[in-house]
Amino acid sequence: MAQKIEMPKLSDTMEEGVIAKWNVKEGDSVSSGDVIAEVDTDKATMEVEVFDDGVILKILAKEGDAVPLGGVMAIVGEKGEDISGLLNGDDSGNKESKSEDKKEKEKEKTDSGSESKNKEKEKSDDGSESEDKEKDDESDDNSFDPILGDVNGSNGKKKTAKSEKSDSTSEDGRIKVSPLAKKMAEEKGIDLEGVKGSGPDGRIVKKDIEGYNPAEKTAKSTPVAAFDSEESEDIKISQMRKAIARRLSESKFTNPHFYETIDINMEQAMSARSKLNEVSDVKISFNDIIVKACAVALRRHPAVNSSWMDDVIRKHGDVNVAVAVAIDDGLMTPVIRHTDKKNLRQISAETRELAGLARDRKLQPDQMEESTFTISNLGMFGIEEFTAIINPPNACILAVGAIRNVPIVKDGAVVPGHMMKVTLSSDHRIVDGAKAAEFLTTLRQLLENPLSMLL
Repeated sequence: MAQKIEMPKLSDTMEEGVIAKWNVKEGDSVSSGDVIAEVDTDKATMEVEVFDDGVILKILAKEGDAVPLGGVMAIVGEKGEDISGLLNGDDSGNKESKSEDKKEKEKEKTDSGSESKNKEKEKSDDGSESEDKEKDDESDDNSFDPILGDVNGSNGKKKTAKSEKSDSTSEDGRIKVSPLAKKMAEEKGIDLEGVKGSGPDGRIVKKDIEGYNPAEKTAKSTPVAAFDSEESEDIKISQMRKAIARRLSESKFTNPHFYETIDINMEQAMSARSKLNEVSDVKISFNDIIVKACAVALRRHPAVNSSWMDDVIRKHGDVNVAVAVAIDDGLMTPVIRHTDKKNLRQISAETRELAGLARDRKLQPDQMEESTFTISNLGMFGIEEFTAIINPPNACILAVGAIRNVPIVKDGAVVPGHMMKVTLSSDHRIVDGAKAAEFLTTLRQLLENPLSMLL
């Protein structure tokens, strides 16, 4: 019996996948467990296996196509099997829409009957429309102001406030919505004017109310300057970039950010790094030292190592530091688990391995999950200071700038020094200013005296 091959959920935040490559073609025989396609998700390129033996009867999504979760990618079955039923079958969403539409049409039929009777009664009572009203209409249609000119347009027709109707609005101004969706919108306080319908003829159905996001409406309604020229180029948005846009927009506009910056003297850290690299078989970077210092500071300040869980604030028992890695499509944040329990050599080796996997798009979803704190370092690009957007569900993210060769005052004298600015972005729902400041003070003490990390 023929079976649909549907887009699986390959990561916890995945909403759709893009077919990167098909490893089979129509007519190929496959066995359970065979990798038939590679799919780009919001986090990595993942393999899709087939669970049934048979023949690939139909491929419904081409390479480069985006397929939503549960969407049909292909059909597998016995050679020569009739699959017209699967190809023409309606999904549950459409069935729901049709069911709701049927109920709505029955309701409209009943309503129209009542309206028809009322109109007949009004006509018998009122006769015909008055001549005065007709004259007023004619006057309006041909109104001309000596200063403004033709106030109703070049054709003498009135300009209405709404020159265009949305897809969910009928010609008589009524919003096309199913009874169930209308009831749900009333319960949630949602204005149906701002909801785009996905049902037949733009009708608003249950799933449109369930998936309604006011922030998306605001973003889409923002005017964008669109123009074209010979030098212009449209770049297709990757799944990763879509995920970055969605998650960071949610973070920035949902989490109340505030920022605190300090300057850290890196003289002792530079000296310690040089000595460590003389004996270590793995090169220790400044970022490795910062990661270790943050992990120690997080253990001492659990409020910063927390997450907002709506009804509770969760103080995490583990310290899992994520490190932002820049790749062509955006940023990936591999996670070093139990960071506070690892030495610099282990942190360095693991960071290098994870960063390499990130650049090759081979990181697995579980290697980017369960972070409790994030570090973003742009010092290698010469950036002295910046602020970063919190990586949900973390409470904070640390933005690390370049080490600067600047004059400093030491023992009353001006001497050459090496300073580094770091900025902590904090979610004010979880961390108050004093708590963030205490964390930064501890971090500075650790980096200005690296031996204290061993205590």
